[in-house]
Amino acid sequence: MLHDKRILLGITGSIAAYKSALLARELQRRGAEVRVVMSKAATEFITPLTLATLTDHRVYSDFTESVDQGTWTNHVELGLWADAFLIAPATAQTLSSMVQGAGDSFLLAVHLSSRCPVVVAPAMDLDMFTHPATQQNLKTLSERGVGIIEPESGPLASGLEGKGRMAEPEHIADWMDSWFAASAPLRGKKVLITAGPTHEPIDAVRFIGNRSSGKMGYALADAFIRLGAEVTLVSGPVQLSAPEGVHDVVKVQTAQEMFDAAVQRFPSTDIAVAAAAVADARPAAPSNKKLHKDELPEAIQLESTQDILAAWGHSKAAHQTV
Repeated sequence: MLHDKRILLGITGSIAAYKSALLARELQRRGAEVRVVMSKAATEFITPLTLATLTDHRVYSDFTESVDQGTWTNHVELGLWADAFLIAPATAQTLSSMVQGAGDSFLLAVHLSSRCPVVVAPAMDLDMFTHPATQQNLKTLSERGVGIIEPESGPLASGLEGKGRMAEPEHIADWMDSWFAASAPLRGKKVLITAGPTHEPIDAVRFIGNRSSGKMGYALADAFIRLGAEVTLVSGPVQLSAPEGVHDVVKVQTAQEMFDAAVQRFPSTDIAVAAAAVADARPAAPSNKKLHKDELPEAIQLESTQDILAAWGHSKAAHQTV
């Protein structure tokens, strides 16, 4: 379920930060796109260059890109970009700041402005983890909807043994995989979407069409994919790239081609969405060759096209939604 997911990885100042490079790689291996936000303290444990090289993206750690040039980094855009904000490792100080709603660092400002779900993987010494204040902070964050990936037991940086180690990268990736799967309500559902215009030929080069861009249908396809559905897109001629993760794109030109493709695939569909701007009529006798301007008819006889929605409605089963 991490395929094509956009994960913003937040790294704070813990010795466990060295594991974040392995975590970024593991998330990428499972198909996620990863970008990194670091606290100032985190950069003392692992360099931004390492994370930038691994993720092939700039690493963010400050509000300003260049003080001399007066450029700044938009923390709001990062929060809007991500499907999930994963803070790993999350120190005791970070958890406390999140509870208090602090925004005095770039990472914390991203947390406050994120509309996506937030997940933390705590990492700290045993006594810090078991301290009532830390446990209360974790309880508060959980009540606010923040996902908590429990730390693991083992040797700690202090020399003690016990709970407090950040979960291993593979375990964090497993947790995220399961979490995304649980939050994908349309997983296993098949969705059929029509999009874009149709072009009805007058002759070999001329046609009757409309200005539909197809953006609505393609945006719907992307939304259904993010909800876990298997999406088939029947698309008229558009200047758009297929959404990442789409199961199949069937390219058509005419209303009849779109009708045939949509009706043929409808029986195996759970949800069908008619977002295309299908021509209501077409030339009754199109020419197979290019007509000279002197051959163009003064009037074009039209005939009705077949109605996709009507055909779907006529054959719709009880389990299907149109």
